[in-house]
Amino acid sequence: MSEKNKDTDLGRRKTLATLGIGAASLPFLKANAASLANPADTVTLLPNEKGPFDVVITGGRILDPETRLDITGNIGIKQGRIAAISKQPLQGTKTVDASGLIVAPGFIDLHAHGQQMLGAWMQAFDGVTTQLELESGLLPITTAYKHVGNEGRPINYGFGVAWAFARAMVMDKRTGTPDGTLSWFQQAFSYDGWQNTLPDEKQLEQILLLVEKGLAEGGLGISINAGYAPGMGRKEYYALAEMAKKYDVATYTHDRYMSVLEPQSSFEALGEQIGLAAITGAHMHVCHINSVAGRDLKAATDLLKQAQSKDINVSVESYTYGAFSTAIGADFMRGPEWLARFGGQEYSAVEFNGKALNKQSFDELQTAEPGAPIIFHFLSEETSQTDQDLLDLAVMYPGGAIASDGMPWFRPDGSVIEDDVWPAPDNAFSHPRGAGCFSRLFARWVRERGVLPLMDAIEKCTLIPAKIAESGASQLKKKGRIQVGCDADITMFDLETIQDNANFTNPRQTSSGHKHVMVNGSLIIENGNRIEGNLPGQAIRNLK
Repeated sequence: MSEKNKDTDLGRRKTLATLGIGAASLPFLKANAASLANPADTVTLLPNEKGPFDVVITGGRILDPETRLDITGNIGIKQGRIAAISKQPLQGTKTVDASGLIVAPGFIDLHAHGQQMLGAWMQAFDGVTTQLELESGLLPITTAYKHVGNEGRPINYGFGVAWAFARAMVMDKRTGTPDGTLSWFQQAFSYDGWQNTLPDEKQLEQILLLVEKGLAEGGLGISINAGYAPGMGRKEYYALAEMAKKYDVATYTHDRYMSVLEPQSSFEALGEQIGLAAITGAHMHVCHINSVAGRDLKAATDLLKQAQSKDINVSVESYTYGAFSTAIGADFMRGPEWLARFGGQEYSAVEFNGKALNKQSFDELQTAEPGAPIIFHFLSEETSQTDQDLLDLAVMYPGGAIASDGMPWFRPDGSVIEDDVWPAPDNAFSHPRGAGCFSRLFARWVRERGVLPLMDAIEKCTLIPAKIAESGASQLKKKGRIQVGCDADITMFDLETIQDNANFTNPRQTSSGHKHVMVNGSLIIENGNRIEGNLPGQAIRNLK
């Protein structure tokens, strides 16, 4: 070993010693560094800063998924950053007692449609400190950020560039001009000129210019909601992948087909996405592989593993339920064979406002209110071990992220609740994943079933999503980690009591077990109670 390497190794050992990690742990840490092929990518453990600190978290079990740190100790926070991690006592202005709690990075949700104030607070109780709208995205980007920024949020927020918004606007003038909200897109389902019509050369140029403008305004990536516009052109999709590569951002794709039947199957759409990643070199992210692939999850996940083994730049996410939420007028919910495309479920698998539909009520609602939000149970994991095994392929996919696909909160008439209300009104409705997706992972997969190690579960909710999206937002390189110098986005939960309480009958119940939740060094939940009016959330934006 050279003298320079000896000095570096000694410095790392001294830093590790302050954390209570022995020298024998060095090989393990090195093996779990982000990449040893490029020394710049290895984990850097910064030395502790001196106190006193603004806030000190005491006595918790501290877990960092990147360094695999697992100690009982204390954290000192200064100006919204983690400034010290130590087994020794630290002095601070405010003390947060985390005794008996897991102290983990705040969860990062890549796929959160509930970008209103109510949705943000519901997710905060689920341990989420950053919610990103990357699958559908929004447009115009500047308008979306300005709107949310003016209101403020308890947790961090950010948006991808909505290709589907651009497509609807260009392909069907009746939709009008997007206003930076998902409500606009919900209304676009009242028109049918944009889902399956190929753009001519001029229209394609207009669509691409709108997407490129969104990236220039700070959009985090290209949101390709192709499940809602399956008639997109092959050249159109290729151009979007080329643009993502050019700007070094990811595409976040809801694959164009939702079907186990061929042709035009989910398997075919996934292959198309992987092919474009291979050809262009773009990072292409697969949104909610569980609901996209459904009963074809074995073939879909096998295909993904083959692609990743060949270094094709694709990533994947899943949520922790076997039911999705969508507009009843979505293209994949139409036609005489739509139930067969999902494996042959009955109409009773569709719910609206908590009530099962039949064919007559389904057809009536689809005709009268095509934008109405429904829930469809494509798997029955609660009663079928076969379906639970299928869902496990998605949730436990190696290197896969957990992302909620949490919907906005709706009134009974299907309109989005934009108001700042708390708690959720008695008649508010949404998919329970917007309130319990992450806690459900720890309650069911970690504690009850014991099939997923705690550290791996934390990694799926923090480090993995941060790494998936960080090319579009350098801010994420300091999130999803408990390390000196990183942002103090932290959740402190009791593994014995963490629980998703929201269900399909009453989705308005917040998760329990997250005793303290901190965003940018500021507590938004303390002793299980919401700190009303505290809105420390910051915009996550592409600043390149």
